Amino acid sequence: MGNKVLKVGVTGGIGSGKSYVCALFREKGFPVYHCDEQAKRLMVEDAQLVGSLKALVGNDAYLQDGTLNKKVVASFLFSDAGNAQRINHLVHPRVKDDFLQWLDRQTASVVFMESAILFESGFESLVDTTLMVFAPLQVRLQRVMQRDAITEEVAMSRVKAQMDEQEKLRKADLLVINDGTSDLESQINETIAFLTAPSEGSGSVIEDR
Repeated sequence: MGNKVLKVGVTGGIGSGKSYVCALFREKGFPVYHCDEQAKRLMVEDAQLVGSLKALVGNDAYLQDGTLNKKVVASFLFSDAGNAQRINHLVHPRVKDDFLQWLDRQTASVVFMESAILFESGFESLVDTTLMVFAPLQVRLQRVMQRDAITEEVAMSRVKAQMDEQEKLRKADLLVINDGTSDLESQINETIAFLTAPSEGSGSVIEDR
């Protein structure tokens, strides 16, 4: 690949453990850009985005200390089905610009972008290949219920709010199974071997489609 940086987009449904998988890639020495974390930062630090959000939601979208007024923003989101898209139209371009700036600073041969809405946001256009972290529905529900102290009904509503898992599977180029029983370490190592030396190897749990 020469000096070309290979960009890998990582996604997966809620409770799939994509953040954990990305942490393992980071432990192996590969940089990871977390879209959700950076979006939250930009919504507070990026003056252009702050101004746009205030114009859309109202000045009370922010507290006096400059932090996001989550209650007001949540109320705005739930007041109209199209409001989430309106906010996304403001946030996503700033995240894209921030990712590209981050990318310019990287020296690794492979970097990762973690995004829960990789395909929905169009961020897959920013990467060279995509990887889905998959876990069975019941495993995901149990993880979310335990993590967020919520009922199965609430957890299921969050699952249903996301893109269908089968559609993600069809769109993704690579697959890592994180069901709590499969050997995750081996899959991570195989994925890295595949990405850094494509002629050498994908395994049974990693598909190049």
